[in-house]
Order: sequence, then structure tokens, then C-alpha cells
Amino acid sequence: MGTFDWVVLWAYFLLMVGIGVWARSQIKTAADFFTAGGRMPWWLSGVSHHMSGYSAAVFVGYAAIAYTAGFTLYVWWAIGIAFAMVVGSVLFAPRWSRLRQRLAIISPLEYLSTRYNVPTQQVLAWSGGALKVFDVGAKWTATALLLKVFADVPLVWGVLLTGGVTLIYSTIGGLWADALTDFSQFVIQLLAGIVLFIAVLAKLGGVSALWTIWDQLPPGHSSPFNGQYTIVFVLVYLLINTLSYNGGTWNLAQRFIAAPSGGDARKAALLSAALYLVWPLILFFPMWAAPILLPNLDQPQQSYALLTQSLLPTGLIGLVLAGMFAHTMAMTSSDANAVSAVVTRDILPVIWKGAKTMSGQTELFVGRLSTFLFIALSMGIALTADSFGGVLGLIILWFGALVGPIAIPMLFGMLPAFRRCGPTAALASWATGLIVFVLVKYVFVDQIKALNPDWVTSITVAGPVLCSLAVFVVIGLVAPWRNAEADALIDALESDETAVAGVAARSPGVSRA
Repeated sequence: MGTFDWVVLWAYFLLMVGIGVWARSQIKTAADFFTAGGRMPWWLSGVSHHMSGYSAAVFVGYAAIAYTAGFTLYVWWAIGIAFAMVVGSVLFAPRWSRLRQRLAIISPLEYLSTRYNVPTQQVLAWSGGALKVFDVGAKWTATALLLKVFADVPLVWGVLLTGGVTLIYSTIGGLWADALTDFSQFVIQLLAGIVLFIAVLAKLGGVSALWTIWDQLPPGHSSPFNGQYTIVFVLVYLLINTLSYNGGTWNLAQRFIAAPSGGDARKAALLSAALYLVWPLILFFPMWAAPILLPNLDQPQQSYALLTQSLLPTGLIGLVLAGMFAHTMAMTSSDANAVSAVVTRDILPVIWKGAKTMSGQTELFVGRLSTFLFIALSMGIALTADSFGGVLGLIILWFGALVGPIAIPMLFGMLPAFRRCGPTAALASWATGLIVFVLVKYVFVDQIKALNPDWVTSITVAGPVLCSLAVFVVIGLVAPWRNAEADALIDALESDETAVAGVAARSPGVSRA
């Protein structure tokens, strides 16, 4: 990186901090900090949802998959998410906004005390918060790896730099800062991605490279299914994407909760779906072409960064790197906001009774403190990522396998078809997913490898979520649960207009727990 690249990068960091400082003036209450007061425009929610859905891990871990497996990455990831969001625009996104309208929630888990009970809410809150620390830690590691490739910055300083900037603007600006920085980051990564896309096309001989490169790539790179990314893996990850991107990943639920109405949340989900369907085709093309331009790489996770260095002039390298940072900072800042909402509204009132009577200003302070501590802890995890299987191990296996058992009771609990699935079904589903993950990952992994090495990833990801879903449904059928307040809540989520007796809206700052 040259001097001008560093100027561009530092200007980007200062812009993010500046947006956070401005957003601070919009924050008066905890509801403003965590849900933008329910006033976020649908187009901003949609762009923010898209930007918060992936990080610099795409340019490291997913770049390695594109380098070694090819087009299948677009099939199981981008198309899967786009389909998931279309489904979610009907089933889930509107219901998140209506939960805020009905119960004044500012946390995606807050309604679970009404839908199930407080113990169920607490189990999902604690386990989901712990999982998110590791997930976000992987994002910092991926970003630091990029900075090391570009400028030979030690990993520890890369984590401290990107994490530190995010810590500042997230702590002071809340969801408004997250969403506004998401939008500015979207513009930056759009410019950066198009610049590299054009540079790669020029290097390969022009527009015709869009269809001619596939004959030059290794066999299987043009296939929708390749190696360990089998049709079973793709189908299971479709379920995982549906759970994760519609609210199982808490920060994405926050985007819909912040929408003024169910209709606005639906439009936000559809906008995000369209972005996932179109943009990755441009974003991934340099990664797919990398084996031609950079053959026989020992570390394919460096392919995107090495392409940038070799094809772009000074200044533009800094722009592309800023675009990569944009994704990580968008995702991690929104994760921090969502987790701190869960801590403030779901966990703290149970372990400290005084939290139930916090003033608005005290609750806002607690929210900011929780955000600060979460980001700091995740940065610590980033420095020890190798202990958990590296970036890909954290992102695909740990998070992919464990997000389902947490998300199934959360999301399906909003749907009328699953109203008879109560606390027992929720907790048994969660426990089953964790147990199956441990068995597959650590007990039977050698036996699975002996049968077929390509099945390891599919079974590790598929086992927990499918078993969780089966247990949740079966217990609801065998031992149906009935609760008038939960039924009234589910009915109330069917439309924006209908108010149902038995579900009283509560004011911000008061936790049912």
C-alpha cells in the first residue's frame, strides 16, 4: 500500500467515526439506540440488512471457496439468501415490526418471555450471546488478515484498528449510526467492487471473459455443486439461511424491528433479496477468475487481496480495502447493537432486579456499556481464532451449525402453525441441536470421514438444525402446549391494524422478565 492508499483508508475510518458522532444527537432513549425509534425508512433498512449480512470473511474465507470450488459459492450462499429473504418477506419480516408495535420490544428475544416463558428466553439469550462473540471474533480475524496481506500489519494491530473504530461509532451512535454507516459503506464497497470487476475483465480480454473463463478453470468450477458443497449441503444451508437472515441472527431482526410497519419491513426484506441476487455476481467474479490469474496459490484465502494488489493502482487499493472493511464493520457493529439489546432487556433484568426500574437514561447508558464490552470481548476472541478452527471453522461450521437450534424457537414461535410448540419443545429443540453438534463434530467425525470426506461439512451443518427442527415439531404434536397469552400474541402479529385483547403493549424500559 502506498501513501495515498493509507490516506483513503484513514479518511474512511474518520467518516465512520463522524457518522457515529452525528447519530449521537438522534439518540434520546434506549428505543432510539436499539431500534431507531421504529422510524427507519424501508430502503435504509433493506440496504442495512444486506450490508449487515456478511463481512470481510467473504473476501477471505469465501474467496478461498471460490478459488477451490467455483460457482457453487453463489448457489449455496447468494441464491440461498435471496430465496430466504423472499420467504421471510411473507412470514417473518412483517412480524418483527409488529412485535415492536404490540409489545414495544427493543430486543429480538424480548417477546419470548410471553411466547414461551422466562427460562426459555434466558437459555436462548445466553447461548446466542456466547455464539455471537465467537462469530464476530471471526469477522475481526478475517479483516486483520486482509490488512496483513495488504500492508504487513500484524494481526493484533489489525484487530485493534478495525475493532476500535467500530467500538467508537457503535457505542455512541446505536442503530442509527449502524444503518447510516451501512449505507455509506454500501456506496464505498459498490465502487470498490466494480473497480476490481472491470480490472479483472480487462486483464482477461474483455466482456467475453464472463463466459470464457469457465473452460479455463478446473473441472467442477462451473457446477452448482462441487466437492463437499453437495446438494444436501446446499439444501440444508437454504434452511440455515432462512433462519439466520430472517432474524435468527439477531442484528438482522433489528432491521425489521426498526421498520415503521409490517409493510415497510416486507419491502426492506425484498430489497435485500434483490441485492443478494445481483451484487454477488459482480463481487465473486474476481474470486472465480483468481485460479487463472494467480495459479497454484498455497493460501487461496489471500486470492482476493492479491488480485487487488496486482491489478489496481495506488489509491484504488485503499478504496477496495475500505470496501472490505465496510462489510465487517457493518456486520459487527449491528451484531454488537443486537446483543447489547438482549443483555439490557432480557438478561440483566433477570440477574439484577434493579434493572426493571431503570430510568430511560440509565437504560441507555447500560446499552452503550454492553455494546462496548461485547466488541472488546469479541476482539479478544479474534486474537485466538486458530484455537476454534480458523475463520472458516468459526463462520461455516460453528455458526452455521449452532444458529439453527437457537433460531428455530425464535422464528417458528411467531407462526400460527407452531402455536402448540411450547417451552418444552423450544428447550428440547435447542438442547438436541447442541448435543448433535458435539457428537458430529467431535465424536463421530472420523467415522464420517471414513465413509466419505465430502460429507463432513454437510453433516456437521445439517445434523444439528434438522434434528432441532424435528424435535420442535414432534413435541408440539405429541404434547401440544396451550397458553392464552401466547395465542393472543401470535394472532396479533397477523396484521398491522388488528389489536387483539390479551396482548398489552408495554412501555420501553419495562421488561416482563
